[in-house]
Amino acid sequence: MTRPLHPTALVTGANRGIGRAIAEGLVAKGCRVTIGARDSAAGEEAARALGCASVRLDLKDPNSYFAAMTQAGGFDILVNNAGVLGHASLLSPESDFDTAMQVMVAGPLDLIRLNLPHWRETGWGRIVNLSSDWGSFDAGLEGPGAYGVAKAALNALTKALPRDLPQGVKVNAMCPGWVATRMGGQAAPRSPEKGAETALWLALLPEDGPTGGFFRDGRPLAW
Repeated sequence: MTRPLHPTALVTGANRGIGRAIAEGLVAKGCRVTIGARDSAAGEEAARALGCASVRLDLKDPNSYFAAMTQAGGFDILVNNAGVLGHASLLSPESDFDTAMQVMVAGPLDLIRLNLPHWRETGWGRIVNLSSDWGSFDAGLEGPGAYGVAKAALNALTKALPRDLPQGVKVNAMCPGWVATRMGGQAAPRSPEKGAETALWLALLPEDGPTGGFFRDGRPLAW
């Protein structure tokens, strides 16, 4: 089916940083955007500034995103942006492995599952998974803590999902590059708006666009 005139979109972790830039870009392109944020007040403040809706959504709390998806009835576009970056060794008792896998792999998969009835009904959908070249085997699975491992798992999920998604639904992963956000630090050379560009492209792909791919700046990345 063709893309809705004004697609609905959910962007997780979107009260600041890259997620906020993605939400702003989708609003500018005529989408009806909802931003998900762990902090309801921060989400509402960002939504007022962007001219969109907000919902409390904490990927460490399945009850929160189950409620959010049930209330909304589904979205045309799902942008899995929320992430965590820990620094403890994978072998340390303080490892963030469980949290990283929940927020960046299990939570996004749950959101996709919860949104399936909507996509089956409409026949059109786009999933954008915010990943990183730190999750690339080709680049050496770099990065601290469990971050690279979780992003590698998210990449694997992206590669595998096309065989199970309804026809008309595309899923892709992207690396925004090193972006000046609270996670990336102010020394990073890229703005959130620059980091958001590939996500915006993937969120509104035409019918002949790619699926099951990994991209940065509109070009394929090696897994």
